Amino acid sequence: MSEAAVRVVVTGIGVISSIGTGAEEFTRGLREGRSGISPITSFDTTGFEHVNGGEVHGFMPAEWIRRTPVETLGRAARFSVAAARMAVADAGLTDPELAGRRAHICVGTTDGESRELDLLTEYLLEAEPQRGVRGAVPPRAAQLAEEPRSWIPKAAAAVPAGRLSAAIAAELGMSDVDASTLTTACSAGNYAIGSGLDALRLGEADLALCGGADAVCRKTFTAFYRLGTIAPDVCRPFDKDREGIITGEGGAVLVLETLESARRRGARIYAEVLGYGLNCDAYHPVAPDQDSIARCMELALKDADVRPEQVDLISAHGTGTKANDVTECRAVHAVFGGRPPRTVSLKSMLGHTMGAASALAAAACSLALTHGFVPPTINHRETDPECDIDCVPNRFVPADLEIVQSNGLAFAGNNCVVLFGRYKGQGS
Repeated sequence: MSEAAVRVVVTGIGVISSIGTGAEEFTRGLREGRSGISPITSFDTTGFEHVNGGEVHGFMPAEWIRRTPVETLGRAARFSVAAARMAVADAGLTDPELAGRRAHICVGTTDGESRELDLLTEYLLEAEPQRGVRGAVPPRAAQLAEEPRSWIPKAAAAVPAGRLSAAIAAELGMSDVDASTLTTACSAGNYAIGSGLDALRLGEADLALCGGADAVCRKTFTAFYRLGTIAPDVCRPFDKDREGIITGEGGAVLVLETLESARRRGARIYAEVLGYGLNCDAYHPVAPDQDSIARCMELALKDADVRPEQVDLISAHGTGTKANDVTECRAVHAVFGGRPPRTVSLKSMLGHTMGAASALAAAACSLALTHGFVPPTINHRETDPECDIDCVPNRFVPADLEIVQSNGLAFAGNNCVVLFGRYKGQGS
């Protein structure tokens, strides 16, 4: 079968987010325009003027992670492994079925296990006064300080970013695996999906588990805070009064397989992955480049063999910063003309989940195609005239969607755009 003839579909979705865990609950959260924003509890926010984040509450990793000792995994790896376990269960795949299949596992991330590095740093500075300034010991560090010699190696072993993908293979008992972790920042989830699409098109794998994961950490929050881009209360993408991002966390993994494979085993199909485009302009460490974003969208449309007028919805990167939203909207107009499709931002609900952002968006796009609705951009009051798009303010709308585009844009110009299409059944 030629590469061009191979069609790739989404047959399983695993999601851990601040608005819902699992495909069903995540869909409800999207429809309701649920906000996952609350005061940060992951670290001591004393001294920060703004303290909200999109944290995941009530996540019980042991409910999903069966083979791997949970304490050996950092929080981001717990998200990725649990989401993968959810996704394969959702796809109707059992461990014995997975064991004999060639698999491509790819997880995108921005921070890896920076949260664990935060804890190690706090421990070294505060639990050992001779090494730093004496102060209040963080609760987890205080607990683990009783056995520092045993804890530090365990925490250090959880830090490598490669664990986010390798631990999935171990948990699922898969041995014939190409596992990688991509660190292209906030577009990494889309990069991972593109990687899986390529592996299946080229016949290098029978199955792909692709997505992204990140955990709220002090390092990233502080970096954005010092850049002056943390919003004081909520994220308001495309709004004239928007004030910045809200950092968040979560994970999403999609099961991708060829249409032939999915049909053969009678799998439910959420959506088809039509194509993707990626580029890196290296224009600026943090500022987006309009021409590069537009070019990335054009590359994705070409790869998917889709015309701009066929796209019904864009899931924008939509961070809620002044520069990003205007630049992205201008790029959308450059590609789609004066009447672009509806363009929404899930970050209004989830916050910016870094490497998980476009993976969560991919799950949302697949669910929107399946269930026929457009998620809203919440917290919206008045659209910025420089962001001349329909952002579907505050309430979802029913829609007969055929093709949906998901934008992932990252620092240093690492851009990736993925196109999803509705699967229409046996005859399509």
